[in-house]
Amino acid sequence: MTVKTPGTPSNKIDKTPVTTPGGPKSKEEKIVVTVRLRPLSKREQLAKDQVAWDCVDDHTIVSKHPSQERTAQSSSFTFDKVFGPSCLNETVYEGVKNVALSALGGINATIFAYGQTSSGKTYTMRGITEKAVNDIYQHIMNTPERDFTIKISGLEIYNENVRDLLNSESGRNLKLLDDPEKGTVVEKLVEETASNDQHLRHLISICEAQRQVGETALNDSSSRSHQIIRLTIESTLRENSDCVRSFVASLNFVDLAGSERASQTNADGARLREGCHINLSLMTLTTVIRKLSVGKRSGHIPYRDSKLTRILQHSLGGNARTAIICTLSPALSHFEQSRNTLFFATRAKEVTNNAQVNMVVSNKQLVKHLQKEVARLEAELRTPDPSREKDLKIQQMEIEIEELKRQRDLAQSQVDELRRKLQEDQQISNPIESPSPSVKKCLSYSDVLSPKLDGKDLVYEAIINCSFRTYA
Repeated sequence: MTVKTPGTPSNKIDKTPVTTPGGPKSKEEKIVVTVRLRPLSKREQLAKDQVAWDCVDDHTIVSKHPSQERTAQSSSFTFDKVFGPSCLNETVYEGVKNVALSALGGINATIFAYGQTSSGKTYTMRGITEKAVNDIYQHIMNTPERDFTIKISGLEIYNENVRDLLNSESGRNLKLLDDPEKGTVVEKLVEETASNDQHLRHLISICEAQRQVGETALNDSSSRSHQIIRLTIESTLRENSDCVRSFVASLNFVDLAGSERASQTNADGARLREGCHINLSLMTLTTVIRKLSVGKRSGHIPYRDSKLTRILQHSLGGNARTAIICTLSPALSHFEQSRNTLFFATRAKEVTNNAQVNMVVSNKQLVKHLQKEVARLEAELRTPDPSREKDLKIQQMEIEIEELKRQRDLAQSQVDELRRKLQEDQQISNPIESPSPSVKKCLSYSDVLSPKLDGKDLVYEAIINCSFRTYA
């Protein structure tokens, strides 16, 4: 099965700019950028690592000025939301909730976690995914007038190979294809329809279990691939509605592999090769974000330089709503990596998307609509409409009136002809005297078009009387 990026496969998708109460089109939207600072890990605590970052309020994070690190300079960064070490997944989810639920209204949405290895990306994304699924099914329960269909697909990008997480046997090294209407598609990627929320959670757990992980010096279970779990949500009004269009959108949950330094992870062999592929794809993502942040003067955007950016192209400067959660370690030993993550987040704040509502007309819906229309017309033919009968009577009366007018005009012309001949005969017999009044009175003509009420219908009666009398 071919899966559309970023929406669902369909006959034809209409993309309509998001409408707002203040006008017909929405303004361009910036990517929502949040930062999450985790607590010190057990390893960092055992190593007596120092805290190098502090969340001063809900929007600002600052670096502390460690006395033993002369090269570290105090700096401040501001974002849409900043979450400190005490914040729970529920709180972080509230910061990106509106982006996630946009998919219920036909707007493609993407939420992804970015940060160095062992900074809390997978923990955060699992919590975000769980909360989003809860809200999606709560919305479905509260919207009985619409029918919803939710499909799921899962993939990972491991060493630049695309793998199907729902088809581990044959779904390896899948190809990316370009479709003029659908965008980038992953060939033969399996897409399952979720029967309910429990079934959807089960399928998500399968995807997470199939992902490549490995032990490094920083993490006993480090993600070695980029994971994308995609929900395709389609909704339409129920059958008693005349609407044949559906909302359709994709919701991507992206857990990126972490950037890492070989000197810190002590990687070699397979782990080193994995780290190189991870860093290269993240470098391409950083380049794409940097170029998008400067706008039109940036020139060519290298989406095709990695499979990650190629798949996420519509989420980066495209027609989707996007939220980025940048995760940080507070440890001084990771100060440079954390600061690089904040530089990435700062550039991402400047990226603009143009969110659009996706509406689709499926063959199934169109056939149902046409069948209902045919049935309605057949019923009208079987059951005469009183208003139609009245219209037919009026048309018939108009035809009859026109015929009566024609007969009247013909009679009038005959009377005029008789009058002319009478005048000629009179002039011949008595050229000096004009016709006597008594003769004029002999010729009478009556032309009356009189209305008569016949029951409830108004009919017209034309009376034409032409006579010629000769007085003795």
